[in-house]
Amino acid sequence: MPHLPPAIPGMPLAEVDTPALVVDLDAFERNLKKMAGFVAKAGVRLRPHAKTHKSPIIGLKQMQLGAVGLCCQKVSEAEAMVEGGIPDVYVSNEVMGARKLDRLAALGHQARVMVAVDNEAAVEALGTAARKAGVTLRVLVEIDVGANRCGVPPGAPAVALAERVGREKGLVFAGLQSYQGRAQHLRSLAERKEAIGQAIAWTADTVTALKKAGLECEVVGGAGTGTFEIEGASGVYNELQAGSYVFMDADYARNLKADGSRFDTFEHALFVYATIMSMPVAERAVIDAGLKAFTFESGMPEVTGLAGALYERPSDEHGGLNLAACNERPRLGDKILLIPPHCDPTVNLHDWYIGVRNMGTLSARVESVWPVAARGAVF
Repeated sequence: MPHLPPAIPGMPLAEVDTPALVVDLDAFERNLKKMAGFVAKAGVRLRPHAKTHKSPIIGLKQMQLGAVGLCCQKVSEAEAMVEGGIPDVYVSNEVMGARKLDRLAALGHQARVMVAVDNEAAVEALGTAARKAGVTLRVLVEIDVGANRCGVPPGAPAVALAERVGREKGLVFAGLQSYQGRAQHLRSLAERKEAIGQAIAWTADTVTALKKAGLECEVVGGAGTGTFEIEGASGVYNELQAGSYVFMDADYARNLKADGSRFDTFEHALFVYATIMSMPVAERAVIDAGLKAFTFESGMPEVTGLAGALYERPSDEHGGLNLAACNERPRLGDKILLIPPHCDPTVNLHDWYIGVRNMGTLSARVESVWPVAARGAVF
């Protein structure tokens, strides 16, 4: 069971206990609307990734603005979304193991379910689970378009696997999963365009080959926050799977636009709120947010509201602030907001979202407290 939340609605931001996962609701809502506007104009569908937020509350807000459903990476994540009222889920990942497959198939009685495959053994096992549960599952064949992770090669191997899906009772071939994850954080726009351009070409060739074999792709899915505009304009992809746009972490902001400026299509809306718990010397402060409040595989958190301060030397429950370049000095007990380096795994460390309205003003107050319903849903 999650612990009690660090805040209650109506509380001033300054009274929120720390460390806390804080959402700037105004920026968050603008991000949702901006992506909804893009997909509507581009004439494609949005199926945002729940692995970013792990919250059916947020997922339903995305669907209210036109999203067709959610992507999930794990069966347990999909279960949490369906339990929270999401009617359409896609596990955009390979699922192995009889128990997992039985749980996935069982979801077909509560929601529209789709799953990715990249091998014949998975097709056979998935079909067995679907028939056992008495459901029909929609299947996307995943192709490797440069991420060098999961997926069959584009072209003939993908066609052969799609035909195998079509022969398996309980399964329906629904299209292609074509996600170039390695391209999302290539820093220059030119690099991202080159990588996604190759992915688009391989995907288009595979769609053509499938048509020649008599197989239509209802779904051609992929794209992420770093490249969604490219796939969305391709005329090949019809379902975008971006997730991090809702929060916009520090690492995505390090991507560059065509003019060399930082990627600012979306606003930072997710923060970890922390308290200065110690100031041993004037040039160094210690906050109560360390390895158990952030993940660090994408670098260090960025400090806001304290110009020149650098986060450094994280340990389990502590984080250091280097204040050498600061013109101002914080005081013991002051609270600060930090931008997580990578939002998805950082969210998975917290039980609650604290939604704050009017962030950055004296009237900043807690409006909502949402559980991170799929925290720890990695099985």
